[in-house]
Amino acid sequence: MSAANPVRYSPELEDIKPNEQDIVSGLNDAFDVILKRTANDYGHAVRSVHAKAHGILNGTMTVKDGLPEELAQGLFSRAGSYEVYMRMSTNAGDILPDTIALPRGLAMKVVGVEGPRLAGADGSTQDFVMVNGPVFQAPNAEKFLGSLKMLAKTTDRMEGTKEVLSSVLQTVNKGLEAVGLSSPAVQSLGGAPNIDPLGETYFSVTPFRYGNYVAKFRLKPVSVGLTELTGREIDTSVSDDAIRETVQAEMRDIRGEWEFQVQFCRNLEDQPIEDPTVEWEENEAPFATVAIVSAGPQDSWSDEKVARVDEQMRFSVWTGLAAHQPLGNINRARKLPYEHSAEFRQTFNRCPIHEPR
Repeated sequence: MSAANPVRYSPELEDIKPNEQDIVSGLNDAFDVILKRTANDYGHAVRSVHAKAHGILNGTMTVKDGLPEELAQGLFSRAGSYEVYMRMSTNAGDILPDTIALPRGLAMKVVGVEGPRLAGADGSTQDFVMVNGPVFQAPNAEKFLGSLKMLAKTTDRMEGTKEVLSSVLQTVNKGLEAVGLSSPAVQSLGGAPNIDPLGETYFSVTPFRYGNYVAKFRLKPVSVGLTELTGREIDTSVSDDAIRETVQAEMRDIRGEWEFQVQFCRNLEDQPIEDPTVEWEENEAPFATVAIVSAGPQDSWSDEKVARVDEQMRFSVWTGLAAHQPLGNINRARKLPYEHSAEFRQTFNRCPIHEPR
């Protein structure tokens, strides 16, 4: 049975609610609690989410030649190679010991991308912000705000309690997975398995415009050096930064290769725009590879990379081409808080954040 034709993009696909600006104000307030508390504690401002990085890679994205019309859209409309920066992280807004096991994130910045830009997206880069699971933890920004308020109250407090809770939740999560279940909520509270971020597959979770169509994105490891690490747990009892140290040691020898893939929306009922807790089933909406991302052996935590990427860059789904406009309630709610967080960081640290050229 062949897959249905991709849904064509139209502004009418989005269902914009009248209270969305109020929710954004609430998100900014909650992020402010996290940003100010961590900045005062550390004497240095960090990101309001995904504050702790485990590795930074410099690599290349090579867009495939001869893509069919449906896939040859936006950044991927023609063959070419681009420099990329990849930042692997954990999702908390405070910098926690690695024994507190949380979902992984990977943010990727593609440099030198030409074309009409999203409003306010300076420079010539395209960002992709992904996590190591196919669904988001909340169906909309209002529900996410409730979770964020709870996170803000516990930021940088009760670190020992968080470690004990994480250990319990990891056991709960393993029990759920043993019977074929998965709980993003349990994982987001500290029950995620403490696995090597280099072996993970990362998902955009939310949908985006893909030129004339609508799609989600996936970054899948394919080289042997990476796939050997898929599902491999890291012993985080040896160091608060065990994940970072493991990635750094592994990347001294690994030649990493990932497939960057596109998953078209083909049925709005089964693949909704506004609810990112619904997984787009791969048998109904298959992935197609449009580019290869590669990164050779390197120091994934050099002083130069930390300064240039961790300190002087921001990653946002709203940085990029108009052809890849973020879609849906969660994505619309991300725009201003991302900008707000970056502005706080550069003001507090007196270190300008800018797009590479």
